Amino acid sequence: MVFKEQLKKYQQEINEELEKYIRKEKCPEETLNQSMEYSLMAGGKRLRPILTLATYQLFKQDADKCFPYAVAIEMIHNFSLIHDDLPAIDNDNFRHGKPTNHKQFNEATAILAGDGLLNMAYIVISKDLRESNIEEIPKKVKVIEEFSKAVDRMIAGEYVDTEKQGQQITQAEQKYIHENKTSSLLSVSVRMGAILADCTELELKKMTCYADKIGLAFQIKDDILSEEGNEEILGKPVGNDKKLGKCTYISQYGLEGAKKILDKNVKEAVEELKEFGEKAEFLKQLAYYIQNRNK
Repeated sequence: MVFKEQLKKYQQEINEELEKYIRKEKCPEETLNQSMEYSLMAGGKRLRPILTLATYQLFKQDADKCFPYAVAIEMIHNFSLIHDDLPAIDNDNFRHGKPTNHKQFNEATAILAGDGLLNMAYIVISKDLRESNIEEIPKKVKVIEEFSKAVDRMIAGEYVDTEKQGQQITQAEQKYIHENKTSSLLSVSVRMGAILADCTELELKKMTCYADKIGLAFQIKDDILSEEGNEEILGKPVGNDKKLGKCTYISQYGLEGAKKILDKNVKEAVEELKEFGEKAEFLKQLAYYIQNRNK
């Protein structure tokens, strides 16, 4: 119960922070702004910004200092979802139980809304950098560099995933796709929180291992839900991956094999947190949440 309460608290904080960046003014691009807001505030787990905040609070308590980076990573995530749903990629009609962006507006507006969220993320973190004390600038430059590389990796992973649709791929190719397409943003979410909180190199290494494991676990669980999830709970159709010939852990290892790999990754992720003791309880429970979620 404590975990669920903390999760909800983080989600509320992030939603309140995101609201500050919604453009409400009347202007020629008003519909574009509405399209950006439609996806950004559609709901979702807010997992990536939660990882940034929770990791920061493993080392320090003044989490407001990393809010710009938590907000930015959620903007990037939603940019990726808008583009992922487009007819040229996954051609999905629903997300979070609502029409996808291109269905609610139109394809051109959806593309530009995704572009707008991508750019807005950099506006948010560049503003924070400009307003920072001079002694904080080196670590924030490092964070922004990692942030940018993670976005680049995500796009590369999505490209390879799209290009390999319907083809037989090697395990190495699949590992590349999912380490980049999904794990990169989850991993950098953790690393940003740790770096901003001035953790040691050893602590950063431990947290990175944790992040890589839950990143892979998240993708495997997505693949499992696409195979046997409940459409009403998921808010989108089940079986689309199979229909498109997507490279998934189900297609590579079978359903039971994927579940075994998922369990192994979650156990290994939790093991990485042992040395942090009770302080890491939320992050530990978050790993189990990823494994057991139904949407």
